[in-house]
Amino acid sequence: MASIPSVSFASPCRQAAERKLTFAGPALRGFRFEAPKFSSRMVVRCVAAASYAPPTVSETKLNFLKSYKRPIPSIYNTVLQELLVQQHLMRYKRTYQYDAVFALGFVTVYEQLMEGYPNSEDRDAIFQAYIQALKEDPEQYRSDAKKLEEWARAQTANSLIEFSTREGEVESILKDISERALSKGNFSYSRFFAIGLFRLLELANATEPTVLEKLCAALNINKRSVDRDLDVYRNLLSKLVQAKELLKEYVDREKKKREERSGSQKANEAITKCTGDFRSVTFEL
Repeated sequence: MASIPSVSFASPCRQAAERKLTFAGPALRGFRFEAPKFSSRMVVRCVAAASYAPPTVSETKLNFLKSYKRPIPSIYNTVLQELLVQQHLMRYKRTYQYDAVFALGFVTVYEQLMEGYPNSEDRDAIFQAYIQALKEDPEQYRSDAKKLEEWARAQTANSLIEFSTREGEVESILKDISERALSKGNFSYSRFFAIGLFRLLELANATEPTVLEKLCAALNINKRSVDRDLDVYRNLLSKLVQAKELLKEYVDREKKKREERSGSQKANEAITKCTGDFRSVTFEL
């Protein structure tokens, strides 16, 4: 995928600093014009905005390949690469801020995707490389996902919706999300967030549409966006199941072919040995 193009433009600080006015002529005598003054905080913000340069998609993919160098079966690798591109675009939006529900959503998708992967150690290593390629902490993802899963298992439909009336670590996380989503300034909705919400409902045995609607309202999230993304997620799972079935059939066929080739080779070796023994006996006679 092509890298994200950088756009060059003059920052507000520079524009204001360069706004130097020179006047001449008798009509303006007696007037004094001075350049506007800026606080140090404003200067720092402008410098930070001007120097912000997120990595490209290609750099993120390269970081992943550097961290995990072993080959990945194509059925898994194709989906992983697509997810990595999508998550890169989410990760480097200016409004992005990590939260535990987002982490739960990604971990849920990853576990569904990698279910049945031949080697569990490789599966964990791929997870580590994937998250680190995005310059985030894989242990935080795992820890937060586990925390929310344990909390959700102890909830009911009512307690999920009424999180704002109670105190607790997870309740505080949900309250923070609700406040940020309401202000629309530093909250960036994503598909992984929608899947994280659905996972909470699933673990609480509260998957009725009305419960999801009330939870979205409590979190100040657009339910139509959540419904749309959950439909995409279900379609993805369906395709993954079909693809894994095809992969299993392929592996079984190849295994059978190897066994047949091995059996044929052993039979040939036995015949050769038997023929050699027969010739030896004939020669001695």
